[in-house]
Amino acid sequence: MEEADAVTLAVEEEERVEVKEETGVDGMKLVQQLIACAEAVACRDKAHASALLSELRANALVFGTSFQRVASCFVQGLSDRLTLVQPLGTHGVLSSAPARDFSSSFSAEKDEALTLAYELCPQIQFGHFVANASILEALEGESSIHVVDLGMTLGLPCGQQWQNLMHSIAGPPRLRITGVGPESDRLQAIGLELSCYAANLGLNFEFMYIRSSLESLKPEDFDVQEGEAVVINSVLQMHCVVKESRGALNSVLQVLNELSPKAFILVEQDSNHNGPFFLGRFMESLHYYSAIFDSLDSMLPKYDTRRAKIEQFYFADEIKNIVSCEGPARVERHERSDQWRRRMSRAGFQASPLKMLAQAKQWLGKAKFCDGYTATEEKGCLVLGWQSRPIIAASSWRCSKI
Repeated sequence: MEEADAVTLAVEEEERVEVKEETGVDGMKLVQQLIACAEAVACRDKAHASALLSELRANALVFGTSFQRVASCFVQGLSDRLTLVQPLGTHGVLSSAPARDFSSSFSAEKDEALTLAYELCPQIQFGHFVANASILEALEGESSIHVVDLGMTLGLPCGQQWQNLMHSIAGPPRLRITGVGPESDRLQAIGLELSCYAANLGLNFEFMYIRSSLESLKPEDFDVQEGEAVVINSVLQMHCVVKESRGALNSVLQVLNELSPKAFILVEQDSNHNGPFFLGRFMESLHYYSAIFDSLDSMLPKYDTRRAKIEQFYFADEIKNIVSCEGPARVERHERSDQWRRRMSRAGFQASPLKMLAQAKQWLGKAKFCDGYTATEEKGCLVLGWQSRPIIAASSWRCSKI
């Protein structure tokens, strides 16, 4: 056995133990079944995997314990992956799955789940808080501000992040916001709402939008004007352009670097769901999402339909993509902050350490989500965690040419 393989197996075994310890005695059998099923799927043993899936469906309940609920999402992902598994002896492990269709990535259920996740969970609000605080700090004394919002606030139905920023701006600077996203109607609606909000505050405000995927962006799309201080805002977006090769992400970062941003706020899930081996990704994501579902257990009652909607239409989509997809179809390629630090540095960005831990802790205390969430500082990043598990990492960067 090669040393790299031995290390991978050791890490996977350590994660098995951690997940089992977190689920307690009652969840031990379910953990073992999940891992055995993932191994059967990885080995393309359809008969064994199908038998295990039948058992798992009876035990992984949408309104069960936190681990039963997270297991139900992984069962869906394993089932989807099994349908794509090719028989032994054929070329490739998985048949081709369709890439994400950006034009149809929204639905009523997903919209509602996203809104509920924003209102009830701290992850997105934490990203918005750190981003806005960083923007205000970086742009102190500037007379003209141009914010580029990649993903346009995740597709949330209103620009809550930017309403909060407008409310915090002191003085009369000129504020321009360019939203990037797949749906022009949605972007226009957000822009209209933000324009009305800015008018009520007496702000000099202009909204533009670019209907595009991140990979199709060009520097000339942004209409950066002379004298503007450019800020790039990326909340849970950049991992979608991480591929097996670094080409796609490097191209996007090169385009953004040409805007010479004074600040580039990067907020990402702080976990490695993009490793080269399926079982390693499976164990890492099981550990990560078990922590998230555990936090939801502490916030909402067992039979609360809001929690079921968040889990089944928001987090379950991420889980299923990580577990069932490969190639261009796998877009939930979360990575740890150390890896993002290397990627950003290679692309010509320089770290601007975030020194607002006290502010973050104060915000977390006032937000009153539930006990168990923590804010820590790690190598210049601010990290939101549940118990001892990192969940979201926020970092700030600037163009090294400035």
